[in-house]
Amino acid sequence: MNSPLPISGAMAPTANELSTIARVLYEHAGIVLAPGKASMVQSRLGKRLRALGLKDYESYIRLVTSDAGLDERREMISALTTNVTQFFRENHHFETLRKDALPPLLAKARAGGKVRIWSAGSSNGQEAFTIAMVLADMAQDLARLDIKILATDIDPRMVERGREALYDAATLNTIPQPMQRFISVEAGGVRIAPALRGIVSFNELNLHEKWPMKGRFDIIFCRNVVIYFSPEDQLKLWRRFESVLAPGGWLFVGHSERVPLDGGTALGTAGITTYRLPETVSPNGGPKWH
Repeated sequence: MNSPLPISGAMAPTANELSTIARVLYEHAGIVLAPGKASMVQSRLGKRLRALGLKDYESYIRLVTSDAGLDERREMISALTTNVTQFFRENHHFETLRKDALPPLLAKARAGGKVRIWSAGSSNGQEAFTIAMVLADMAQDLARLDIKILATDIDPRMVERGREALYDAATLNTIPQPMQRFISVEAGGVRIAPALRGIVSFNELNLHEKWPMKGRFDIIFCRNVVIYFSPEDQLKLWRRFESVLAPGGWLFVGHSERVPLDGGTALGTAGITTYRLPETVSPNGGPKWH
């Protein structure tokens, strides 16, 4: 058994304890924790041990693997999840939205149709609100259109921050000047305008569990999320995304992520780390783009 926690911090988990923590994290979140992450676990979970008054990882593991440990498992996943985001990150994706993906979807919405966009693994909502800014910049009639953005994340703290829509003033550095009209400066930072908050809804969601959403999405963003999953789980997720994409739907992934084109999906490349489903199937069996 480990010695008691020092007042100033926590000891590193043993190899066996790290292995067990990694197993729990994978089973409940699908996240692969590399064996060399002991110092990261020490830094992040040490705080949880101190908050709970636990003296060793053995006690903590007993808690998170028990029936009574559901809430703390969520805390553990939250602590071990990496949340890195910013407005207009990987801006080429938003240029593709503006030039290629959104114009026909806006036309569909103006003709009475609905448009649904999903920001999966949205962290604190900056990605979802960036999409909303692009939409609002392109469509002055946005409030009259049936366009909704769903933002989901496994971390309940990030979901709450997204709902609050209040960000540090330093985030202005990544927002182009013309887009800053969609935010207001407050004492606590900068807040997204009500018109944009009205089209974005936030919900907690584990991508490896059942998805409660009904209907299909025209656009899915899932960037810098699957890099933490095993290759097998990555492929499963790509296929699940395909199953909820509308014909001609778009999938945007992170800069170091790739959808295998020979992996049994119908997705095809449509730009830098951008993929798209065909609208229809041509007579020769290949995709037909419109």
